[in-house]
Amino acid sequence: MPTEKRLVLVAGTTDSELKSLLPFAQALALAPESRILALGLVEVPALRSLSSGAMDARRLREGMALTARAIGMRVMVRVAHNIWRELEKTVEDEECSLVLLHSACTPPQELLRRLPCDLVLVKPPFPGRGCRVLLPIRGGRYAATALRLALSLAASQQGGITVLHAVAARRRADKPYEELLARLRALPQVTQWKQVRGNPVRAIIRASRGHQLIVMGAIAAARPGDPLIGPTAQRVLDKTKIPALVVRAPEHRPLPSVQRPPIGPVDYTISVIVDKWFAENTFHAREFKDLKQLVELKEKQGLTISLGLPALNEEKTIGQIIRTVRERFVERYPLLDEIVVIDSNSTDRTVEIATHLGVPVVRHPDILKQYGAWVGKGEALWSSLYVLRGDLIAWIDTDILNIHPRFVYGILGPLIREPHLMYVKGFYQRPLHVGRKLEARGGGRVTELVARPLLNLFYPELSGLIQPLAGEYAGRREALEAVPFFTGYGVEIGLLIDILSRFGLKTIGQVDLEERVHRNQSLLALSKMAFEIIQVVMLRVGAERRVELVNELNKSMKLIRHARDEFQLDVADIRSIERKPMIEIPEYRQKRGLPL
Repeated sequence: MPTEKRLVLVAGTTDSELKSLLPFAQALALAPESRILALGLVEVPALRSLSSGAMDARRLREGMALTARAIGMRVMVRVAHNIWRELEKTVEDEECSLVLLHSACTPPQELLRRLPCDLVLVKPPFPGRGCRVLLPIRGGRYAATALRLALSLAASQQGGITVLHAVAARRRADKPYEELLARLRALPQVTQWKQVRGNPVRAIIRASRGHQLIVMGAIAAARPGDPLIGPTAQRVLDKTKIPALVVRAPEHRPLPSVQRPPIGPVDYTISVIVDKWFAENTFHAREFKDLKQLVELKEKQGLTISLGLPALNEEKTIGQIIRTVRERFVERYPLLDEIVVIDSNSTDRTVEIATHLGVPVVRHPDILKQYGAWVGKGEALWSSLYVLRGDLIAWIDTDILNIHPRFVYGILGPLIREPHLMYVKGFYQRPLHVGRKLEARGGGRVTELVARPLLNLFYPELSGLIQPLAGEYAGRREALEAVPFFTGYGVEIGLLIDILSRFGLKTIGQVDLEERVHRNQSLLALSKMAFEIIQVVMLRVGAERRVELVNELNKSMKLIRHARDEFQLDVADIRSIERKPMIEIPEYRQKRGLPL
């Protein structure tokens, strides 16, 4: 067992509970290939929305962050009405070898029967070096498993084992049991042997004096009304003053001919799915402010990271953004492997400032010129996929007035720490200038009046996105290269819809970046933006239903202008041009070493 490759799962509902179990997990995952996964479980009452567990989930992640870094483990937090069903699903999805639960937990008996791996109920704290392990043996089904765990714990703490052979008053000959006893007597780790009769609980408690840990097997099948681990093991846990482990192994039995019923009713409505996603996949930037840890995780995974800065006439802000990002993420902490400005034909000093600061500048119309060039931020982002080299690609807007490192580490942190995520969006408070006044939450008008209502109507899975149009986001290359890009203002909502369709909701995350201050656009400009966003959504809705909802006749928009006490109508041609996925471009495939 000490050299066996394992995934040890530690599950609990508080960070203190999880931390008390981790030393046991480390002792039982001795092989270099073995890994530890900490599963934080947040239970929400049945009549409350799962989204109400978001803050508790964030606290659990934050509470485990330093410990995770210290021992190199993954932390996963799940929010559910039934945490035991969530535990069972995680065990199956992650193919766990061993599960550790605090002895105060009371999982249902049916769950214990179904778990496909060893389960240990633990009464902390972890014993010190040189501890003696008391191993009560009565020949139950889990005696061999208890022995293996006792050997691992004794080896990790350089201690010895005392076998307490509790002999039943009347016991039939049991060949496997006799063979186990013979092996026990031959083990060098077993340095003491005690044989007792009578009440097993009193015998175990009495024999535990002078020991620092008890390891014993659970009952194979509890009778109705008995504790799930059996009355003997439960009484030992209740009475002993020293740490104890009660072990249960998986049952090997033929699969039933009919599908087993779930532990409880499952609600698969969109509302519950979105609430669960919101609670589990909503992060805060401060969870990732430990840049040293992010760099270590990045290097351990062999990742490269690129930051693209799309720009059009941003001379007032581009310099401070470059200086802030380069100083923190290149010079102090090597989180970024490259920073590139993607310029859209700026006519001010944007290019001059970026070049003077030593950052490469690429004009997006000069990239893949053979495919033509369009105006728009989405075109710049699509083109940048060809230029940027990283496995992870992040983009932040270059009109941010209150630039802070959190805008970068906030969107990259979830991707580095959570392997299942493919795409992460930022969200924030957006103050709105109204004359000389500043409204703290007045920004994001197109988001609230157009984007979120459309998503709720046609793509309710995305209704938990707080700011689907935010300009700060990051993704894995394999996701970004596989989806189309719209060339203009519709790029953000188009990416969300297409990544949802291709990779699923669970691969999308969002992170709170606190506050973002930038120049607010006029209502006329926002009107154009809204019109293009509506086009993109209608194109996707129509494609899914095989109906053309947007045609050449409705891609122009009447704009109302007011000047000199007169109203005028202008016509603007607003077309949502769609670039095919970059993975389909031959030049890109050749550059990435992919077969043509």
